[in-house]
Amino acid sequence: MNQFLEAAGIALQAIWSNKLRSFLTVLGNIVAVTSIIAVVSLIQGMNAYVTDAIVTDVGADNFNIQRDPIVQTQADEERARRNPPITMEDADAVRKFGDNILAVATQGNSRTRIVYKNQTLNIVQIQGVSREYIHFSTFDAERGRPISPTEVDRDRPVTILGYDTAEQLFPGVDPIGKAIRIGSRQFRVVGVSEKKGAIFGQSQDEFAVIPIGLFRKMFGSRMSLQILVKPRSPDVVKAAMDDATVAMRIERKLRPSERDNFGLFSSDSLLAIYHTATNGLFAVLIGVVALSLVVGGIVIMNIMLMVVSERTREIGLRKALGARKRDIIWQILTESVTLSTFGGMVGVGLGFLLALAISSATPLPASVQIWSVLMGIGITAIVGLFFGMYPAMQAAKLDPIEALRRE
Repeated sequence: MNQFLEAAGIALQAIWSNKLRSFLTVLGNIVAVTSIIAVVSLIQGMNAYVTDAIVTDVGADNFNIQRDPIVQTQADEERARRNPPITMEDADAVRKFGDNILAVATQGNSRTRIVYKNQTLNIVQIQGVSREYIHFSTFDAERGRPISPTEVDRDRPVTILGYDTAEQLFPGVDPIGKAIRIGSRQFRVVGVSEKKGAIFGQSQDEFAVIPIGLFRKMFGSRMSLQILVKPRSPDVVKAAMDDATVAMRIERKLRPSERDNFGLFSSDSLLAIYHTATNGLFAVLIGVVALSLVVGGIVIMNIMLMVVSERTREIGLRKALGARKRDIIWQILTESVTLSTFGGMVGVGLGFLLALAISSATPLPASVQIWSVLMGIGITAIVGLFFGMYPAMQAAKLDPIEALRRE
């Protein structure tokens, strides 16, 4: 241990006495570790952010049925265009099929203008919902109350506003009970939805919820809907999705050889799509880091060869006084690892600063991961060990007599 500390102290002295050379030596490692910390922090933060947003929007155990399935090829896109719209009859078929389903709601989505006195919001998402929507936490009201099933059945002109919509229409005013105009119809505000936040700067709180019957009268009854399905428990999600698939295929009279002409989306499936896309970023990161580390390792090896050359007489004297080959190898490797790890530690600090700067300047969140710090420092230590081996072996091979003659 004392030998290691002594060698590490010599290495740190060399770093301090040759600051510019040391910085240029470990520049490759600094770039590599900075990339690791910054990119991993941003990706992990984004993963947590998107996961929370998807679970909030879909529900942890719920799933949706939509007109378009997951599109991966041009052929998939062409088939999706020919899919029939999702209808109320489809929702009824799913509702009647299977014991694994607790609730089935229909939802329509469109955009129009909302006006309150002299306040106008030109493009707001309007969500038409059926009476079962109260089973889904997506529409929980923070203020006021939800739209009752009776109001939905009777097409009462009542609405729940998204948090941002309410703030923009009613700055400093309680919106509950106020009359607003959605499109060409008057509605009374009965509730305000709890705040969901934004995804990449795009607000998820600019919407208004109205009964599905009024929605279809305003935007057309032929518009494709979305079916929200809530399984009876988290344990039967897969069974509920299978039941819904069978119900949809029977309703649409699809033969066994025909593909589904609809799409099922759970939070897990959406997250799988997202992670598939972000895996490419990790692949790019690995390539950049590997290239930077190889370049940095080669530079460290060259510098350590130069160090061996500069300290030939010192190495010869140590061998003449009884130092063994392994002692010389240990000394050179310790200095190489210390130099390389020092670059990794600088890269950790710069990576933190870069991630925080990007997070502050953009909507991208950052989440610092301890494992990425340990990985960055550990990799640079391994690089120092690997690329320091050749200079260490060359130093250990020096003949003490010849070394002492060296000027």
